Amino acid sequence: MSIRINLLPHREMRRERRKKDFVGLIALVAIAAVATAVVVAVGIDQQIDSQRARNDFIRAENAKLDEQIKEIATLRAEIESLRARQYAVESLQTNRTIPVHLMDELVKHTPEGIHLKTMRQEGGKVTLIGYAQSNERVSELLRNLANRTPWLERPELIEIKAGRAGGPNAPKDARRVFEFSLNALIKTTDPKAQPQAPKSTAAPGTLAAARTPANR
Repeated sequence: MSIRINLLPHREMRRERRKKDFVGLIALVAIAAVATAVVVAVGIDQQIDSQRARNDFIRAENAKLDEQIKEIATLRAEIESLRARQYAVESLQTNRTIPVHLMDELVKHTPEGIHLKTMRQEGGKVTLIGYAQSNERVSELLRNLANRTPWLERPELIEIKAGRAGGPNAPKDARRVFEFSLNALIKTTDPKAQPQAPKSTAAPGTLAAARTPANR
């Protein structure tokens, strides 16, 4: 006696179970993939937000630094302005005494036989115009200005010419003199700049204390 067992339903059931298991696995993989993508997306968004926050912080700090730089530049400009004013005041105080010293030095070191007619100061340069009995008197004046005075240096003869006392309209028997003009530089204790005293011109006769009558 033989027994026959029909295995077809059992195989169909196993195929269905495998199919369900496969579909379930695919679903789990899909769910895991979606969850992973969501987690990654959230992480990326958080990083982006964090980077944006850092960028905003950097922009704010840069704006503060720009304001501080502007303030520093303004302070520097104010400091330079104050320094310029201080230097101007100091120069003015120094230059106020220069004409007095120049007059005193000219009185001391103008040799006999020289009549100084005009002294003109332009910045750090002094121009002297006058009359001399001889060329030697002019040379002596140049030596005195070069070596004996602490206020003048580097004297330079501009012009010397023969003439007569009293000018071109003087009589023929008028005394013969030499008209000269020379430049000299004013010494200064400030190595950065020459003195910038206001321009002043002495009229003829101003240097009466420094001149010597030409008939000596």
